[in-house]
Amino acid sequence: GDIRKLQSLDDDEVFAFAKQIAAPYELVRQTKQLGRLPVVNFAAGGVATPADAALMMQLGCDGVFVGSGVFKSGDPARRARAIVQAVTHYNDSHVLAEVSCGLGEAMVGINLNDEKVERYAERSE
Repeated sequence: GDIRKLQSLDDDEVFAFAKQIAAPYELVRQTKQLGRLPVVNFAAGGVATPADAALMMQLGCDGVFVGSGVFKSGDPARRARAIVQAVTHYNDSHVLAEVSCGLGEAMVGINLNDEKVERYAERSE
């Protein structure tokens, strides 16, 4: 309803509409331009490589939030820069290949030999 209506408005009407609904003008303008609400995907796991982040963008996300995928990696600063580049250049395979090289170990998983893990495993037996 409102998004379709918004797309038929001129710039002055968009400004008035933003004021009427008490929303930031830039957000309303961007919504008109996209024809949908700009929703950022907050990935709660599984995004640990530049390829993962690029795929999220190719699937239609406006941005990607990455936490442990960066901070639990071998070189967090380098991986963070690579993921930012992957999100920016998600359709450029040359850039993706370049930023994906030499990043070191991806997100470290659970060590199954860990004493805590063994205790949890014993509980289910």
